[in-house]
Amino acid sequence: MEQKTIIITGANAGIGKEAALSLAKTGARIIMACRNQETGKICKDEIINITGNTNVILKQIDLSSFGSIRNFAEDIKQNEEKVDILIHNAGVWLSHHLQTEDGLDMTMETNHFGPFLLTHLLIDILKRSPSGRIIVVSSISHFFGRLLFDELENYVPPYIGQLNYFNSKFANLCFAKELSVRLKPFNITVNALHPGLIQTDIWNSIPAPFSWVVALTSKLFFKTPKEGCETIVYLAESKDVEKISGKYFVNCKVAYSCSGTKNTEYNKWFWEISKRTVQLKETDPQI
Repeated sequence: MEQKTIIITGANAGIGKEAALSLAKTGARIIMACRNQETGKICKDEIINITGNTNVILKQIDLSSFGSIRNFAEDIKQNEEKVDILIHNAGVWLSHHLQTEDGLDMTMETNHFGPFLLTHLLIDILKRSPSGRIIVVSSISHFFGRLLFDELENYVPPYIGQLNYFNSKFANLCFAKELSVRLKPFNITVNALHPGLIQTDIWNSIPAPFSWVVALTSKLFFKTPKEGCETIVYLAESKDVEKISGKYFVNCKVAYSCSGTKNTEYNKWFWEISKRTVQLKETDPQI
C-alpha cells in the first residue's frame, strides 16, 4: 500500500475519516477530498500525528457543484502521477429539497451525479494504476429507492427527504454495476457497499418522529464510525477482492442487492441520463 495513492471523499468526518486513518496506517498516500476545509485540516493533522504518515493531503471539493468537481479533478491530474483507489464516501441526507447551483436536488447531486462526474474526469489517471479500484459507499436503504423520471428523461426529485436519499443510494448501485462492466478491459474493479447503520452526523437532518427512534437506538445497535469503515478498508486493501468487480458488500462479504439494480438495460439507460445531467463535454474523458 505504500506505493498507492488513495482519494477519499468526505474524509473529514464519520466513516470517511476512520477509513483515511486506517489506510494512512498502511503507508499509502491519502488525498482527503473535503468540502469543509476547517474540519478537514483538523482531521488531517490528527491522522498524521497518530500514524506518522506525512503523506496525507487535504484538497477542497464540493460534490454538489460541478464547477468545484472540475477544479478538483484538474488539480489531481496536474499534481498526481496516478490514482490507485477512488473511494466515493461523501454523502448527505436532507429532510427537505435544496437546489444546487447546477439546478439539481442537493441529495442526488452530492450522492450520485457528483461522484459520476468525478469518476469520468479522473478515469484516465486511474487507468495509470496497474490495479485500480473504485469503491462506492451505498446503503441497505437502496432497497427502498427508485428513480423517477419525467417524459423528457430528466430526473424528477420527489421532494421527500427519505425517498431522495433512498433513490440516491439506488443510483449508487446502478452506477457501480454499469461502471464495473465498462472498466473491465482496464483492470479497474468497481464495488459498492453498505457500511452498516453508523453513529454519524448524517442522522441530524432526519425529522421527527424517525429521529427520536434513531436517537434511542443508535447507541445500542448502531456501529461506531471505526466499525463502519471496515468494509471500505477491506475493499481498498484486501488481495481477496483484487479480481472481484460489480458486487455489493456487507460486513466484508458479497451480499444480495436489490434486483432493480441488476437490470443491465436500465443501468445503461440511466448512465446516459446521468451523462446528460452532469453536462459531460466531448473533450472530457469518456467511459
